[in-house]
Amino acid sequence: MLIEERILTLFRRNCQHTLTYWSVFFSFGLSIAFLGPTILDLKCQTGSTLQEITWVFFSQQLCLLIGSFTGGAFTKTLFGALIALFLSSLIISVVFAIIPLCYNVLLLAVAMAVSGLAMGIIDTIANFQLVSIYKKDSAIFLQALHFFIGLGALVSPLIAEPFLSEHCLSSNSTENATEILHHFRSSYRSPVILPESSPHSGPVEEKASVSYAFWIMALINLPVPIAVLVLMYQEKLLPCCPNSTPRLLDKDELAMETKAPEITEMPEPHNAGHGNIFSCCINGNLRGLPVTFFVIHILGGMVLFMTEGIMGVYAGFVYTYAVSAPMSLHTKMAGYLNCIFWAAVTAGRLVSIPLSYRFKPVHLLITNLVGVNVTLLLLMILYTNTVFLFVGTTLLGLFISSVFPCILAYTEDILNYRGCATTVLVTTSGMGEMTLQVLVGSLIQKKGSYIFLVCGLVTGCLGFIFLLSMILCNRIHRNLTGVSKKAAMVEAPPAPAPPASEKATPEQKVAVIQLESIKCDSG
Repeated sequence: MLIEERILTLFRRNCQHTLTYWSVFFSFGLSIAFLGPTILDLKCQTGSTLQEITWVFFSQQLCLLIGSFTGGAFTKTLFGALIALFLSSLIISVVFAIIPLCYNVLLLAVAMAVSGLAMGIIDTIANFQLVSIYKKDSAIFLQALHFFIGLGALVSPLIAEPFLSEHCLSSNSTENATEILHHFRSSYRSPVILPESSPHSGPVEEKASVSYAFWIMALINLPVPIAVLVLMYQEKLLPCCPNSTPRLLDKDELAMETKAPEITEMPEPHNAGHGNIFSCCINGNLRGLPVTFFVIHILGGMVLFMTEGIMGVYAGFVYTYAVSAPMSLHTKMAGYLNCIFWAAVTAGRLVSIPLSYRFKPVHLLITNLVGVNVTLLLLMILYTNTVFLFVGTTLLGLFISSVFPCILAYTEDILNYRGCATTVLVTTSGMGEMTLQVLVGSLIQKKGSYIFLVCGLVTGCLGFIFLLSMILCNRIHRNLTGVSKKAAMVEAPPAPAPPASEKATPEQKVAVIQLESIKCDSG
């Protein structure tokens, strides 16, 4: 059988919760992918430069980081978790609806900041709840969870592509890239390119056309908050329903019945550590742990800092890179790159579901990061090859797709589901997307579009180094924890033997008396 009956039983017992958490990640995917193909249209809509519109990425990622940081506070009760998911997914639909009304870059940044806050809360809560339910078996369900990010991120560019404008191209980045790489295409330097400083570049009809894409995404996302509301109704958590259904912890205990009895005592310290980063720091259960315990948190976070940064940078700027020299693709053709990238991410996460059941997360991580770096290197070497741009985009999406769920499962498994790995990893991944998108956006404006591949390769190599360091630290951690357990057993005083008179049988008492009499005679 492809999947053990025990895991299928766990899924059936927590089916509605699991499907709901998967659906809210669809909202996450919708929000994270639409900026890439529409960035130049939004630039025209707001009358801003590419460097200014890059700060919209920053506002979204900064608030995503804040939402990830504080999202654990809502996981203490099932009601808190579900009401936060309901409001967050509803906010995403509202933001989609008002984006076409933002004709100023500051207003757009505020709207994206609100969206990022909702995304961060969704990210932490959904990951945390699945890890809480499935624990050692969470890898396969985390892969499926992140598949829905890819699915939402695939749908978003597909909806936006028919409405993209052909009159909103970036001129400064094109000229800079041409100076650096010395590749010209005369057709690209045509009157259709508008200057960066022209306010509200593009006719009103183009802006109205792009508006339909955002309104369609708002409608597509509406079933998600409805699904969360249905789960709250099923759990009798709505004010109009009696509060009689067991909470999430009761369901977790039910789901863990097939595990060893001693594991059922784990949820209390686990929840204490995963609430948020502050609760991790003051958690008494972390005292006396070796330094490697905390180093593993840091290294796992740095791996995601780099890889999620690459994903955010590539999804955000591959369209800009494609329409700039030396590629100079048509806007419609360049728009398909985002679709292909997120389709590859979606397919990679779908394929990773059975792979995570058959292979250890560390083996998948090594394969994925090697593939990411090789692909980025080939994209740099073949930077004028249009065909390989599409092939490389597909390969990059496939390799980078399952890094997040694999590193999350790997880290939690190393730490025996103690500490605050989920919160730390989600937070640092948001930091990576926020920092690298702003950095690369600024460099593209100054140095040209080719620099974004250079930054991607450097970041990928650093991520691979951090992964190797994490694997080495894991071995040291195992040795230290093994030695500490043995030392504790040696230092622990032996339990006093019960008095012979209380525990011994009559025959044993006679033997003891005879031995004592022999000792007395010999003395």
